[in-house]
This record gives sequence, structure tokens and C-alpha cells, in this order.
Amino acid sequence: MRFEKLGLAVLTDDTTASSRFYTDHFGFTQVADLGWYVSLHHPEHPAYVLDFVQRGHESMPAGFRTQDTAGLCLAFLVEDAAAEETALRAAGVRITEPLRDEPWGQRRFNVESPEGMLIEVLQTIDPDPKWLAEHMG
Repeated sequence: MRFEKLGLAVLTDDTTASSRFYTDHFGFTQVADLGWYVSLHHPEHPAYVLDFVQRGHESMPAGFRTQDTAGLCLAFLVEDAAAEETALRAAGVRITEPLRDEPWGQRRFNVESPEGMLIEVLQTIDPDPKWLAEHMG
């Protein structure tokens, strides 16, 4: 399959709160707002689209309309996870898992979005050689 963009449509109880969270803290720009539907794009990554649909709206398949937004993790790879955690804390975003270094080569932390999605902010770091030898060998 060949496609031009990667989009994620997420059910939410409050399209305004979801839109504000991603524009204020992750640099997205709102490009459409129909009230029940909001579309965000990122100016540095134009092929990535993040949409929010009001939970229960008829545009979604009937069996999907009222599902909780769960079991989904949206990850942002950044240059400096520690600096991003500091900035999000200062902005009042609740950190659900604090910054930590993983032996497989990630420095990461987690926040939860207004619609209940887990967001992982991570950077690549050097893996622990001992861990690699034990687990990749």
C-alpha cells in the first residue's frame, strides 16, 4: 500500500479540550473545527494528521461510536526528553510516569491526554551493554 499521510482519528468527549492539549503542548495546528470534529496537523510533519471526533457521533460506525479511548499509546520521539518533561510540568501537565532511562536505549516519560490516550515522550540513548548482552544475544 502506498499512502500520502498517516492519520489517527480519536474519539473524545471534548474536542476543544483535546485540540487545545495538542496545540498548546505538542505544537500542532488546528486546521478544521466542526464542533464534533477537529483536525490537527503539525507544521514540521505535514504528513501526520491527528483528528478528534465527538464520542457518539454518527460519522463513526455504530459499534464504535461509544467506545472508550483506551489501549492506545501515541509516542513522540524528541531530542531531549528531560527538557520536554520539565516544560510540560511547568505548563501544568500531569506526568503519569516520570522520566526514566530504559536499559534498551530509551529515556522516556508518560502523560495522559484529555481523551485518555497514553502519550510517551522519548529520546534514543545508548543502551546498557550488559543488558544488551543478556537480552539480545
